[in-house]
Amino acid sequence: MQTYLNIVQIILSVALVILVLLEVRSSGVGGGLGGSQTGLVRKRRGPELLLFRLTAVTAVLFFLVAIANVLVIG
Repeated sequence: MQTYLNIVQIILSVALVILVLLEVRSSGVGGGLGGSQTGLVRKRRGPELLLFRLTAVTAVLFFLVAIANVLVIG
């Protein structure tokens, strides 16, 4: 059981890194480097909203699997 949880956690961690990098890239180079402040108050729409939600869901799943992994070990 622990082996499967470890594999799922590795897959989720790689997916989370990729999603975060894609999210930073979609914000634009100027916003990502602090060049513009228009990105502070704006609505996410379309693919950007989907990417944000996928990132949040993946992060929650990652932490749930991490907690389950600790419970299986202990």
